[in-house]
Amino acid sequence: MRKFAAALTFAFIALGVIALSSSIRPDNYPSRPITLIVPFPPGGSTDVAARILADKMSGALGQPVIVENVGGAGGSIGVGRLARATPDGYTIDIGQWDTHAASSTISASICAPISRPSG
Repeated sequence: MRKFAAALTFAFIALGVIALSSSIRPDNYPSRPITLIVPFPPGGSTDVAARILADKMSGALGQPVIVENVGGAGGSIGVGRLARATPDGYTIDIGQWDTHAASSTISASICAPISRPSG
């Protein structure tokens, strides 16, 4: 009975989060394709999971989700590309512990913003 109560509580929390997130989302988002960066070469387990996720997201959002593999340096190049992307919600990534936590602590330059000339 306790497992059922816990599962029911989790379901209500999940439904609340979904309802809240859909009411916060701007009406016009997404208005263009979304890029999903995979910080590994094509064909691996992260790539396969990203392609399944992208397919489901495309159906739910009504916009294409483009999977872009940016492999190299143990995932650091792809994560760095995401860190330098415009923070507009149209570039997202999927990764693992080592691509997000470990890489950013080992090399601070991965997540450092690109200095752009003014003017």
